[in-house]
Amino acid sequence: MNHSFLQEGLIYLAAAILFVPLAKRLGMGSVLGYLLGGIAIGPYFLGLVGGEGTGVMHIAEFGVVMMLFLTGLELEPAHFWGMRRLILGSGALQVGLTALLLTALFKVVGFTWQAALAVGLALALSSTAIVLQTLREKGLDRTQAGKGSFAVLLFQDMSVIPILALLPLLAYQAVRDVSNGSATLIGGLPGWAQTIALLVAVNLVVLAGRFVVAPFLRFIGRIQLRELFTISALFIVMGAAYIMEQVGLSPALGTFLAGIVLANSEYRHELESDIEPFKGILLGLFFISVGASINFGLLMDRPLTIIAIVLAVVVIKAFVLFLTGKATGLTFDQNLLFTLGLAQVGEFAFVLFSFMNQLHLLSARVADAMMGVTALSMTVTPILLLINERLITPRFGVPEKEEKEADAIDLHHPVILAGFGPFGSTVGRFLRANGIEATILDNDSDRVDLLRRMGFKAFYGDATRIDILKAAGADKARILIAAIGTPGINHDLIEKARKLFPNLTIMARAENRFDAYDLMDKGVTDIYRETLDTSVRLGIDCLVKLGHRRHSAYRAGQNFIRYDEAALQKLAQHRHDQSRYIFNATEQIRLQEELLANDRAANPSLHDHAWDSSRQDRPPEGEPGK
Repeated sequence: MNHSFLQEGLIYLAAAILFVPLAKRLGMGSVLGYLLGGIAIGPYFLGLVGGEGTGVMHIAEFGVVMMLFLTGLELEPAHFWGMRRLILGSGALQVGLTALLLTALFKVVGFTWQAALAVGLALALSSTAIVLQTLREKGLDRTQAGKGSFAVLLFQDMSVIPILALLPLLAYQAVRDVSNGSATLIGGLPGWAQTIALLVAVNLVVLAGRFVVAPFLRFIGRIQLRELFTISALFIVMGAAYIMEQVGLSPALGTFLAGIVLANSEYRHELESDIEPFKGILLGLFFISVGASINFGLLMDRPLTIIAIVLAVVVIKAFVLFLTGKATGLTFDQNLLFTLGLAQVGEFAFVLFSFMNQLHLLSARVADAMMGVTALSMTVTPILLLINERLITPRFGVPEKEEKEADAIDLHHPVILAGFGPFGSTVGRFLRANGIEATILDNDSDRVDLLRRMGFKAFYGDATRIDILKAAGADKARILIAAIGTPGINHDLIEKARKLFPNLTIMARAENRFDAYDLMDKGVTDIYRETLDTSVRLGIDCLVKLGHRRHSAYRAGQNFIRYDEAALQKLAQHRHDQSRYIFNATEQIRLQEELLANDRAANPSLHDHAWDSSRQDRPPEGEPGK
């Protein structure tokens, strides 16, 4: 290995070790620490590393590649379908309006309309790496702003495919004059042929993921060597990146597509756990590389121009994002987080500006300037978020979320209870009263502290994390009670547990019947709707107060639950067709009422004392339930 490469690698790692803890200590987050470390060791300050073309930077770019692969893995078709309105609505509004305003801006300053449109589309995208990393660090990825940010970023990532296909068409005349000695397979083709080649390459990645990679992973899985599976995961990521790079596409885009294809494979969670450690390290090196690559020489030559462009881009993006947040119903504090978090330019812009230069849409100097604008906007974003967190958010009464490490779990029981909210606490108290202890996991540190003061042995930790489940003894326990209050998180836990711990019997809380339908789709059979039993129990007590015998009321309640559970199974298949669902639901309600009426007719003695609501007298004193 090259001595200078080792030296450079040591400098990168030393910068991370020095600047990231310092940034975290000051409350600025790790991303800004990485960026500041890169600026410090870059050619315009200490000059310890080169600004571009370094071996470490090329390796660090795999951090973005792996992050996009993991993002694709998270994009299950069912999850995507559930968020389709948010993704398509907010994403299309943000990208479309931002690109339109930026295109108009660059047209006014003298760009051709083709170049202005290309630059506007590139600058409309935000940094998936910075936004997701920052939100996860601060524990904000489950908030409304976090979900909205994920939806917009998802639309942006998918938009890269049509943008890349559009660029050759915008540069059609220029491409005709490009030398055939291009470094990519499609470099010398005319614009229309490049567009077709790009679309063909995308479809080939999708087909290869489904018909080649999935069977390959099954073969590797049967060998049962963990390290071989890790090697295979890295091979898939690097292979997809290499193929797309040879064609002339973004390597990150190729791995994003591969991740989407494998999102429904049985090895999804193994791939996530194997890639995650590499992603974190390399993503940090990528941020350092971005800081080191900022061309401060260009900034010094034309400081007012570069700063004006950065401010204009951030302000325009923030304006459109704020409108998007209001359109999707975000509260003011959540909208501020959503707006400032996505106001930067994304890492895909580096790829797009390089491609534009290759297509002769932009000159090398303009492309360098745009890359500088991209890097500077990425550096500004963590600062904006820090200002929002320290100065703006406290004014609106939003409490700061204290970061806390997961507890070490030193007790194992046959039952694991995930989520100790109103539903889970009832189950937990009932089990303990009957001599059954459960390993209690909850992700609310305040609730865990309260439970401990009340005598419960509870542990703070995210039950959807595989390492937490393993620490709780999921591989030896018999039952997992999934009682987390947020359905999406609960479903994530159930899916991982079913795949990785087949020994567990899963008993799941459902928020309502539609949540129950989703759980049924995942193969869960033991489903407990939190509103059903309580609602029926209230109805039973109401019948008793109106004069029914408690035994008859209880029997009617149990029959109602039994009939309703049967109806749930029949209605599940029609839930995506509203007209058919309403028709069948009406039929099931009518059938349920008939069955209950037949039960009453078959046991008239149980209803002798029922109070007729038309009578003015009260039910006799001393009836059960009084």
